[in-house]
Order: sequence, then structure tokens, then C-alpha cells
Amino acid sequence: MLIAVLGLSTLGTLALFFVAAVSTSRRRSRPYVLLTVAIGLLVLRSVVGLGTVLGAVPMVAHHLIEHGFDFLIALLVLSAIYSVAQPSVPD
Repeated sequence: MLIAVLGLSTLGTLALFFVAAVSTSRRRSRPYVLLTVAIGLLVLRSVVGLGTVLGAVPMVAHHLIEHGFDFLIALLVLSAIYSVAQPSVPD
């Protein structure tokens, strides 16, 4: 059951990554690039989870990689938010 859930999660995040990549190629702005990279890390996070369940990734490496990705994803999302121009305040 766990393999099925991780497989579906990987496919779902991969589909989302392709949508984000197409959007990034159309918009070509920094926030889109940052969010696309963050979604790409979500895909890799799912792949690491599958690798752990299948015995290819040791549990210690799994935790280090996934928590490292969590930090990077949060950093990229916050960077995307802060890179959007602030609206001007009327006088």
C-alpha cells in the first residue's frame, strides 16, 4: 500500500512539475523559476521516499535528504514571495 501511495504521489508531483515548467517557460520570471525548482524538489523528495521503501536509500540518508529538501523548498517559496514587487502605497 505504501508503494502505491508513494508512486501516486510521485506521479502527481511530476505532473505538477511539468505544468509549472510550462508556466515558467511562458512567464520567464524569477518567482516562477523559484516555485518550479521547489516543485522539482517535491518530486525528488517522493523519489527518495520510494527509494527508501525499496531499500535503495538508507533511513539515515532518507531523513537527511528529505529534511534538507524541506528546508530548501521553504526557502525557495519564501524567496518567490519576496521577489514579487511590492504594490505602491497611495499617498
